[in-house]
Amino acid sequence: MKVFVTGVGGQLGRDVMNELAKRGIEGVGSDIAPEFSGIQDGSPVTTMPYVQMDITDEAMVEKVLTEQRPDAVIHCAAWTAVDAAEDEENKPKVMAINVTGTQSIAKAAAAVDAKMMYISTDYVFNGQGTEPWAPDCKDYAPLNVYGESKLEGEKAVSGTLDKFFIVRIAWVFGQNGNNFIKTMLRVGKSHDEVRVVNDQIGTPTYTLDLARLLVDMIVTEKYGYYHATNEGGFISWYDFTKEIYRQAGYTTKVTPVTTAEYGISKAARPFNSRLDKSKLTESGFEPLPDWKDAVRRYLEVLED
Repeated sequence: MKVFVTGVGGQLGRDVMNELAKRGIEGVGSDIAPEFSGIQDGSPVTTMPYVQMDITDEAMVEKVLTEQRPDAVIHCAAWTAVDAAEDEENKPKVMAINVTGTQSIAKAAAAVDAKMMYISTDYVFNGQGTEPWAPDCKDYAPLNVYGESKLEGEKAVSGTLDKFFIVRIAWVFGQNGNNFIKTMLRVGKSHDEVRVVNDQIGTPTYTLDLARLLVDMIVTEKYGYYHATNEGGFISWYDFTKEIYRQAGYTTKVTPVTTAEYGISKAARPFNSRLDKSKLTESGFEPLPDWKDAVRRYLEVLED
């Protein structure tokens, strides 16, 4: 089996490539950079094939996938800067990457009869209420430009291919690039107290664990919509920060505040990021480990 992975310069794409290599599955990585630009640590991803590809260039996407002829595509590349997506000057680029680029990949995948996996987000929903969002729920109402772009990306995939996986994730952290844990560790070192919102609820997703699940899924034909975060229940960003500091040995005071008290960001954030993951086990997939264990393993990696 040959798997083509986009966005290997990011948190998730890199881990997916390493997971493929670990299992002896042929993988080809791609990103916009001329050469692989992720963490140069001697991991398998640095020695696997890499192809430069700008996903906003439809002709290039068609050419690359026609030449590579993969059996599957895992599409990790995306614009993920949520607040910056709200800026008028960025909106065309956001849509070009998350919508038009995704459409081009879906068309090219269909042309070579490859299955496709699209990584999406809880932001496609309206973020209200307290009930976990079911993977097959179609009650879409994105709160911001990023969410709108990811929903249109989902539609591009589902409207182009029959053989697709759409996997929604939330609160992502990984070794490559920036994330909430790295930010909190940095802030915690320089401040005696941090204020963190406690009325936005969800569950973190460790890219290392997610990569294992995505590869488990891509070798099957159990197509459809799925939700995937780590196990361990639903928490607030405040709870998340408290656990990060506890495990890291920080004494920084963490003060809970409401979203309103914290201050309005450019992009509206969902209060309810709870995702119903029961479809994973129903389909025979192994759930991700507890998020507290994921934090422990992640901090160990950061310390190395």
